[in-house]
Amino acid sequence: MRNLFQSTWKLAPVFLLLLVGSASTAQAQGPKLQMDQLDFLANKANETVDVKLDERLMQTTAKFFSGKDDADIKEALKGIKGIYVKSFSFEKEGEYSQVEVDSIVSQLRGNTWSKILTVKSKKDRENIEVYLNMVGDQITGLAVLSIEPKEFTVVNIVGPIDIEKLSKLEGQFGVPDLGIESDKTKKK
Repeated sequence: MRNLFQSTWKLAPVFLLLLVGSASTAQAQGPKLQMDQLDFLANKANETVDVKLDERLMQTTAKFFSGKDDADIKEALKGIKGIYVKSFSFEKEGEYSQVEVDSIVSQLRGNTWSKILTVKSKKDRENIEVYLNMVGDQITGLAVLSIEPKEFTVVNIVGPIDIEKLSKLEGQFGVPDLGIESDKTKKK
């Protein structure tokens, strides 16, 4: 019995590594992206936007939208678990590398993420990619990457998302204009 106990303790670090590895894999496959690895870019950037609104802060923030004109924004925030934005503007090109871009894109290669939009401009060397995180038929997250020579932006919205309601969040909480138009806007 003593030998079995000692053998088990020798294997404990292996089990711990497996447990930590599987937890980080499960976390990477969810709708919330890990973006802290980009924080060092703030030292190189002219301008930085860093928004971290978790579920608790989302509920608090929703209280500020109490006016009649804010009803659409408040409705769009219902069910949202978080809004996370990292945006860096640089004085010159080459201040961030493909490694930083890949640190985000690698998280979007899971089987729950689907790229739904790619916009590339060879002339301006701009690239925008939009991804949805899906569980069954439910949208559980959205990620937007904007990659330009002097700017790098990642937007991550976590929670059930209604694309039409999402357009109400454009320009709010650091969420850029995503080019989403409601049917009402298109008809005008």
